[in-house]
Amino acid sequence: MRNFFYMQKSDRKVILFLISLALIALCAIYFVGNQNQYTALSQPDSTCIASLQNPINANETQHSVHYALQDGKRITLFPFDPNTADSNALSKLGLAPYQIRSIYKYRAKGGIYRTPQDFAKLYGLTRKQYRTLEPYIEIGDDYLPAFTMATIQAYEQNKRAEKQRIHEAYEAYKASDTYTPYKKTDRDTVRYPIKIKVGEHINLATADTALLKKVPGIGSGWARAIVNYGKRLGGYVAVGQLKEIEEFPVEALPFFEVRGEHTQKLNLNTLSLSQLRRHPYINFHMAQQIVAYRRTRGKLTSLSQLRLLKDFPPEVIQRLQPYVTF
Repeated sequence: MRNFFYMQKSDRKVILFLISLALIALCAIYFVGNQNQYTALSQPDSTCIASLQNPINANETQHSVHYALQDGKRITLFPFDPNTADSNALSKLGLAPYQIRSIYKYRAKGGIYRTPQDFAKLYGLTRKQYRTLEPYIEIGDDYLPAFTMATIQAYEQNKRAEKQRIHEAYEAYKASDTYTPYKKTDRDTVRYPIKIKVGEHINLATADTALLKKVPGIGSGWARAIVNYGKRLGGYVAVGQLKEIEEFPVEALPFFEVRGEHTQKLNLNTLSLSQLRRHPYINFHMAQQIVAYRRTRGKLTSLSQLRLLKDFPPEVIQRLQPYVTF
């Protein structure tokens, strides 16, 4: 302090000026800070005013973004469209990287989430996760099914109203004196043949599809299958051969019989290997053995000559007998 009084007069003035300036600056900062604090406390912001004036909107704003804990991690919940949400948004919602990849692959292949329930099919998504995310799933209008459009709904409503109007008009007509009950015309026996009764039979040896359809349980499909298999065989010789048709309805068997059978014969001495194996009862190995026998031992005169071959046991020879010649 003594040194201060020994300074020159000009130096003392400069030091006093700087000290005064510093004091003024401190006072200004103090008063400005108090003024801002008073303003902040006395004047509520616009968000608070809006919340007080319109509490419904305030609730909606709070609902738009929520925070929750999932497996100990903090996640952010907000409205999202699974058809357009990016990986960053999906990650904030708590979805695992492999789940996000599944969503991207599904969308890349043209997949569309049309309802929140579609999103529930996401691989690895647990029930807890879905229940948490379901209130925030918002499907964009472009991805909603077309039948939800107002124009489509109006069309369906008009169609139902028209159908109801026609029904009411018909009921009114039935109640009137001019109503004439509908009489059923003669039955179309070509499209809907009359079925035969128990005890009646259809001859497999000569029946065509129209006749076969008269058997209970036999429609157009089975009738064609019976005719086609008969052609492959060369003709039916027993009713039991129908069971060789895959999944044939066995309850229809009692309505068939075979009378006056006539079969097409296979010449075992002249047909080639490929021609022989076309028959349902001759496979590739059997045809190969027949051709080899002809080549090494000469022409066949009887099926009994094949009895020593492993593919020709007695039951096979008996089954082939009606269809071969020499």
